[in-house]
Amino acid sequence: MQYYLGISSKSINSQKEKRYNHLKDRLDLYLSAESKILGGVQSYKIGSRELTYADLGAIRSEIKSLFKELEDLENSLLGKARRASYRVIPRDL
Repeated sequence: MQYYLGISSKSINSQKEKRYNHLKDRLDLYLSAESKILGGVQSYKIGSRELTYADLGAIRSEIKSLFKELEDLENSLLGKARRASYRVIPRDL
């Protein structure tokens, strides 16, 4: 079993899986909201009162963000996460 900063890798994967499931649930809600907005009116007005449901642009932005975060987390769980590498050139000045 591998440890990272005193935490077992099994515990880290469990936390990642919980996060993944939470993000999937949020994505489902946002997709549902988007379809409701697209299926009907986004706002209406009665007399001097106006009701606006949601901002479609903000919802689509959040959907895009959630897809990206889910993809990164999925790759991390599958061991395909991108690893950063840096090239260092030592110099004497």
